[in-house]
Amino acid sequence: MGCLGNLLWFIFGGAISALSWCVAGCLWCITVVGIPIGMQCFKFASLSCFPFGKEVRYGGGAVSLLVNIIWLIVSGLPLAIEHAVMGVILCVTVIGIPFGLQQFKLAKLALMPFGAEIY
Repeated sequence: MGCLGNLLWFIFGGAISALSWCVAGCLWCITVVGIPIGMQCFKFASLSCFPFGKEVRYGGGAVSLLVNIIWLIVSGLPLAIEHAVMGVILCVTVIGIPFGLQQFKLAKLALMPFGAEIY
């Protein structure tokens, strides 16, 4: 069921979400200092393509908190708002609720991605 969900997800919105994460990653990779942040964006773009069957665990320390604050100011809010709006739109129908919940999972990840691990 996860494979079918991931396939439908990719066709009906996952590609757009992944594209947003890739754009953010490319913009962060312009500077040498931003390359680690950009690489993290590319990792989360792959999660955004196929989120069903994957879990995100949050953790991290002081460095993760500092980078998350910088991330939130620069790139996190637009991505989180995009995922939240798409999640609300998808939750309008009963069939779209599982997809909307995945968008909300990605919205939370967009707010504080550093220190998070994908399982």
